[in-house]
Amino acid sequence: MKKVYSVEEYIEENAHYAKALELLRSLILSTELEETIKWSFPVYTLKNRNVLSLGAFKNHFGIWFFNGVFLKDELQILQNAQEGKTKAMRQMRFETIEDIDENIILSYVKEAIENQKLGKEVKPDTTKKEIIIPALLKEAFKNNTELTDVFKTLTPYKQQEYCEYIQSAKRDTTKHSRLEKIVPMILQGVGLNDKYKNC
Repeated sequence: MKKVYSVEEYIEENAHYAKALELLRSLILSTELEETIKWSFPVYTLKNRNVLSLGAFKNHFGIWFFNGVFLKDELQILQNAQEGKTKAMRQMRFETIEDIDENIILSYVKEAIENQKLGKEVKPDTTKKEIIIPALLKEAFKNNTELTDVFKTLTPYKQQEYCEYIQSAKRDTTKHSRLEKIVPMILQGVGLNDKYKNC
């Protein structure tokens, strides 16, 4: 997706969901939230704090609640974006405009606003997790100083992803094939799952 500079451009880029996105947008704008663009997505804030955003993809669209984990979700309609990884964010997904129940959406949005006013948010975990580099990757570092240097420039999170990717393989042959796969990625300075981040 190209970089967008306005919500109108974002909706235009996702023409297949334009009417539905316009409906969600009008519901959100009927509250006190302020509209902006961040990371090329429409984001809605309260006193400069992110409350929710709109997102559209190939097969679905929806609302992402930044601190959705605090929503009561009595209807059990919220999903965790990445089970096991995403702590706070929850999403409300739709496939067609007919899936949108305006009253339900407004009640969730208003609850998210109240939660923000109460200061309910997940604080980032600042404790540093020790990165254990697998023997196979250490060996690769010995033979390739460029690989070592680039790896050191990656964020601890990306380093951890690569180490766990190799470590989690049960067979040596799988570990070796995984190493072959990630060496060019590390040299490019990208994370293991960067291409999936916006799904």
